Amino acid sequence: MVDLVETTDERGLAVSPTLPKGCKNFLIDIDGTVCEDIPNEESERMVTAQVFPDVVEIINQWYEEGHIITFFTSRLSQHAEVTEMWLEEHGFKYHGVLYNKPRGGNYHWVDNHTVRATRFNSKFTEFVKRWIEVEVFDDE
Repeated sequence: MVDLVETTDERGLAVSPTLPKGCKNFLIDIDGTVCEDIPNEESERMVTAQVFPDVVEIINQWYEEGHIITFFTSRLSQHAEVTEMWLEEHGFKYHGVLYNKPRGGNYHWVDNHTVRATRFNSKFTEFVKRWIEVEVFDDE
């Protein structure tokens, strides 16, 4: 795991540490993003979920580059054993899994740290930069 950088505010008081420059915290959904979409109500299918093409290689590349890989899933904590066995079986390299993400989509993440959202849209590829419209807090 990467060492966090101690940070202070404009008054010199300690604030939450940050990642080193260039290091990213990837929070990656599981169902419908790295494999077929399986609802919690059909958890028996989680054992045999089909992995999407190229996803293991790309996520493992990010891991090898020193980024933090955390799966953030709507699967319940009671699915931890089957989920982590499945991730290991398919060769995913990762640092952790966060369970019980709210279901239903339309996520709005409010945070005091930089947040970049990338909507998964059919396949994993290299990131490209595009200008898009985003919603932000009105600071006026």
